[in-house]
Amino acid sequence: MDKDEWQQKGAGHRQRLRDKFLAQGIEAFTDSEIIELLLTFGTPRSDCKDAARGALAKFKTLPAVLDASPGELQQIKGVGPKNIFALRFIQGVARRYLQQRIVGKHYVHSSRQVADYLIHAMRGLPHEVLRVVFLDAAHAVIDSDVVAEGTVTVNTVYPRELIKAALARNASALVIAHNHPSGALAPSRQDEELTRSLHLICSFMHINLLDHLIIGDGDQVYSFADQGLMARIRDECRRILERKD
Repeated sequence: MDKDEWQQKGAGHRQRLRDKFLAQGIEAFTDSEIIELLLTFGTPRSDCKDAARGALAKFKTLPAVLDASPGELQQIKGVGPKNIFALRFIQGVARRYLQQRIVGKHYVHSSRQVADYLIHAMRGLPHEVLRVVFLDAAHAVIDSDVVAEGTVTVNTVYPRELIKAALARNASALVIAHNHPSGALAPSRQDEELTRSLHLICSFMHINLLDHLIIGDGDQVYSFADQGLMARIRDECRRILERKD
């Protein structure tokens, strides 16, 4: 097969993938086919099948491929700067889509969508970050933002900055979330101390801390509220405030 024939065969294969998506949707694709098609956005005339298989073999899952750093992706044979740009761009688009989709929606009714966004935004990060979801008086989502990076503890999170960010958005309630790069979901003693401290500080400002979420591996999320820890912390903080009165 000469070069022209090879290019025509590759172009036909890529067109069949596009037609397959238009006709059947993403559900008809394997993870390898999804990665292959994304890679072709960077190099539309190249055969990306082997590179897609190599990426999936190395990182095991589609989310792990999209979360991989440029340096890690460059280790895959056949993956170059243009392919990496395509992967990083689509990952960024997905993140913005998930973030904007939750704005204005009632948190309680859309908690799964909020969790989906937080998982996508925080899973696979090499270091801990503390992200805050800001809510209005009706518990509709206003915005979300990272307020701390590094080891997330009472000593590394600055409550003043968190309250400042909440007041700037006229937020009446918050949901905080941080990731465990180790993948573990169980909260540490430091996680509980941080939640207690932030709940107490927010109470002084008449801001309600609704939940603390821990993002682990995959699609798993630990909720302080669902596990009863939030209610316990709320009771402890109320007793502290009553003693001050």
